[in-house]
Amino acid sequence: MPEQKRDYYEVLGVSKGATDDELKKAYRKLAKQYHPDLNPDDKTAEARFKEVNEAYEVLSDKEKRGRYDQFGHAGVDPNFNPGGGFGGFDMGDIDLGDIFGSFFGGGFGGGFGGGARRNGPVKGETLRASVTISFEEAAFGCEKEISLTRSEPCEACKGSGCAPGTTAETCPDCRGSGVVRIQRGGGAFSFATQVQCPKCSGTGKLIHTPCKSCNGAGAVRKQRKITVKIPAGIDNGQAISLRGQGGAGKNGGPAGDLVIGVTVKPHAQFKRDGVHVYLDQKVSFLQATLGAELEIPTIDGKVKWTLPEGTQPGATFRLKGKGIPAVNGRGRGDQYVTVLVEVPRGLSQSQKEALRGFGRAMGELPDSGVTGEDGLKGFFDKRKKKK
Repeated sequence: MPEQKRDYYEVLGVSKGATDDELKKAYRKLAKQYHPDLNPDDKTAEARFKEVNEAYEVLSDKEKRGRYDQFGHAGVDPNFNPGGGFGGFDMGDIDLGDIFGSFFGGGFGGGFGGGARRNGPVKGETLRASVTISFEEAAFGCEKEISLTRSEPCEACKGSGCAPGTTAETCPDCRGSGVVRIQRGGGAFSFATQVQCPKCSGTGKLIHTPCKSCNGAGAVRKQRKITVKIPAGIDNGQAISLRGQGGAGKNGGPAGDLVIGVTVKPHAQFKRDGVHVYLDQKVSFLQATLGAELEIPTIDGKVKWTLPEGTQPGATFRLKGKGIPAVNGRGRGDQYVTVLVEVPRGLSQSQKEALRGFGRAMGELPDSGVTGEDGLKGFFDKRKKKK
């Protein structure tokens, strides 16, 4: 049984999308490494040298490379005939649309559209980026500059891939369709399949004088800075899609989209839930008892707010319309303020005595002046009963 050939791309150590320059560089390195003059009487090196030369001979020829990419080693066999193939067939090359079409006389739509053109317009690549903004920027919106690298139509050839003053030739093998039909099988099991045209690599055209700026690709990679408008009300983890700001389309197709993921930095005071903002506001024991005029921080700045007399720890109040603007522009959420009563620490002896006097006046301490850790027990309970 003959030894199976290795993949030509694997032989040269390059990817399937390698450029001509990458192929040439890899070939020169390996050819020098395994050259017989540098490895006398080394049969392994001699075999590798022949293998490297064979791989480069095929991959450096555009037409042969196209056939190899489509049919593998069989595609570059001298006895290979794209019109009739070999006696057998490879299920990996079969187009199901053509199989059904040969039996039923037409395509099936959707996934089995036999005879469809493969070189039609293709939308460009969707690019992704990310941006980090502050809590306030998310609330009120902002503009941010995004740096990205994307493919754009070549200005020199206007995306045609042809050198200025020249035009592409319609591929004679596929007549511009980008696909060719190949007869498969034999006898009662004979049918035609549709594959990418190896001569033009499915583009439907042959460029004899490629544009020097893009090497015939019709597009070039460029770095761009794009100013992005972040809408007011956007939340952490949401994304913005900019249509047409992605990679260049192919064969006249539209440019792809740019999707930007948004990360909102947490705030030191505020917490957010949808369009509502939450704040814990510390007040003193005296303020909670007697009431007070306070300045409450909001995302719009500080506002004056009256703390009612006898406010209990954990009480929550609403500041209407002081929350996050809705993304659709319809109103704003509210801000909810939760009261945290601070218990005084490190009191002086006179302050403690004053507090005990307050306890006796409230009936929490006997007139005898009994003290202890339960001295004011039940004070807040009594205040609740009086409310």
